[in-house]
Amino acid sequence: MKDSVLYYSVGALLYSPANNATIYDSIVNQHFGTKYSLALCLEDTIRDDCVQEAQQKLIDTLRRIHMRRVSDEFFVPKIFIRVRSPFQIGLLYQQLGEASCLVTGFILPKFSLENADAYLQEIIKVNETALQPVYTMPIYESASIIDLRSRFDILYALKDKLSAIEDRVLNIRVGGNDLCHMFGFRRHETETIHQIQPVASIFSDIITVYGMDYVVSGPVWEYYNGPYWKQGLLNEIAMDRLCGFVGKTVIHPNQIDVVNDAYKVPQKDYADACAILNWDHHSHLLVSANSAKERMNEYKTHSNWALRTLLLAESFGVTYHDIPDATVHFAPKNNNTIKIPTPQVQPYLYRFKA
Repeated sequence: MKDSVLYYSVGALLYSPANNATIYDSIVNQHFGTKYSLALCLEDTIRDDCVQEAQQKLIDTLRRIHMRRVSDEFFVPKIFIRVRSPFQIGLLYQQLGEASCLVTGFILPKFSLENADAYLQEIIKVNETALQPVYTMPIYESASIIDLRSRFDILYALKDKLSAIEDRVLNIRVGGNDLCHMFGFRRHETETIHQIQPVASIFSDIITVYGMDYVVSGPVWEYYNGPYWKQGLLNEIAMDRLCGFVGKTVIHPNQIDVVNDAYKVPQKDYADACAILNWDHHSHLLVSANSAKERMNEYKTHSNWALRTLLLAESFGVTYHDIPDATVHFAPKNNNTIKIPTPQVQPYLYRFKA
């Protein structure tokens, strides 16, 4: 299990085509706030005959942002570049020059046995010369993981390959829309992807193989307007959390705050997590009712949950409101939040950090 807050900090990952002309202005003027990460895509969002142009536009944009930071202070999110081929990784990093410091890492689309070695070699090469760590986030969305006869072999083989750079893998990501596309599925705003059993079973297998060693991020939600989009997103995130996902890919700024609020830790979970990791080691008992006398806390069986809960609290904050129900209902809910009382958390976060 990842025990550093870094791996939980990607949060809401906003996707944008790499040639989007508004990226510079949006970042410099903080149009999206200060609680998101950014993926600049050179793959599915770019026409095949526009890749070179988009690549140069991306380089120019990041160079302008880097130059602007010399004179002005503004929030710069974690920035990831979604490439379409391994050779782009080293090439882009080199061409960015000093602006490469803005790049947190690279997203590897359709990660599979056919391209894994080439992708990972490029990540290793970049890290050999980079002045700061360069991370990666492979996306599991290729057709090869659909076949039940080979799925587990492929997932474990890919995990073995990733072990060479495990500390550089910020998240495992899943391509919900790509997997749905292969079946001809598309969910409505009143449905969640976890109700689509063939796709949900793939997600379950990915969590089973990777969830104990990596942070796995939730799939994209494509609705951002209309009467039910927000409640639909909340319902899906509730299921994401229940199934082991952390964070979510977003495709519109409207979704950022919804994701961040939905991943806040309920105050009662935060209190229980603190109690579990503050357990009196001189006590002969390793089980006790929580302070609200609602459920039992067990040190041995809940310590991993407690650490994960505190890491989520440090990344997203704490809320007095319970986690949204994992059932479809469309009545708006209030979400009054409080700031995380960090002094109670820090001793345990730093004790467990790698």
